[in-house]
Amino acid sequence: MPLPKDLPDHHDAELIIKLYDLRREPTLRASRAAMFKDYWPRTDDDAIAVFKADHPLNAAFRQTSTYWEMVFGMARHGIVHGDYLAENSGEGLLLLARAYPHLAAIRAAYNNRIFRHAEWVATETSAGRTIFEAARARVAQMLASRAP
Repeated sequence: MPLPKDLPDHHDAELIIKLYDLRREPTLRASRAAMFKDYWPRTDDDAIAVFKADHPLNAAFRQTSTYWEMVFGMARHGIVHGDYLAENSGEGLLLLARAYPHLAAIRAAYNNRIFRHAEWVATETSAGRTIFEAARARVAQMLASRAP
């Protein structure tokens, strides 16, 4: 595994801007909106249901989660500065925070590699840890305020 970059540079900034532009693509934007509106798993079964082809969020989940895995993989493999990426990718860490309590069940039922890059950013970068912990607290608060 390559060594992480010590500081972000203009190449990191250019890549982050390109990744932001991709987020504005209409299909990805619609998928992201659907996920953040409707993906609030309370149980392992809720978290896993989205993998069924006929689930209304199936396509949105696949599009959104694979986008963020691609993005976070760039940090994990040293292509972009990890903390700088985390500072600009809180939404991806929020998606992980929603799935995180059910991650073992998701991996067992679907794919043992899912969210591995997101989890790396959330646990191995300073900014990622800070943002992820805030996201987990936010998700817990939102779940508590939502009717079951």
